[in-house]
Amino acid sequence: MSNAESKTRIETAKLIRSYYDAFNGGDSEGMLAHLTDDVIHDVNQGERRVGKDKFRAFNARMTHHYKETLTDIVVLVSKDGTRAAAEFNVNGTYINTDSELPPAKGQTYVLPAGTFFAIRDGKIARVTTYYNLTDWIAQVA
Repeated sequence: MSNAESKTRIETAKLIRSYYDAFNGGDSEGMLAHLTDDVIHDVNQGERRVGKDKFRAFNARMTHHYKETLTDIVVLVSKDGTRAAAEFNVNGTYINTDSELPPAKGQTYVLPAGTFFAIRDGKIARVTTYYNLTDWIAQVA
C-alpha cells in the first residue's frame, strides 16, 4: 500500500469516527457537516433519501422517538479509502411511539447494527444502515 493510500485510509477512518462522535453527542448539525450536499441515505426498512435536508428531517424524527448512543464501534476502511463500514451496538431508549411500531413506554434496548459508507472528496456521500427490526420489536414489545 502506498503512503497516499495509507493516508487516505486514515483520513476516512477519522471522518467516520468524527461522524459517530457527533451522533453520540446529539449533534445533528455536526453529523451533517461530514456529509456531501447530495448524500444518499438508505435506512433499514425505509426509503432512500437524497440530500442534507432529508437527512436533517430524518435525524429530527429519530431524535423525537429515540434516545440512542452507539458503543463498541469498529470502523473498517477499503484500501483506497472510498468505502468504509462500521459495526456497533445501539444502546437506546424508546421515548415516543413511532408510526405503526409498538407503543413507547421508555423501553430500553441494545441492538447490533452496521453502516456502509461511500466517501467522496473527504466527505460521506452515502450512508446505508442495517439492523434487525424483528429483534428491536421483540425488545420493546
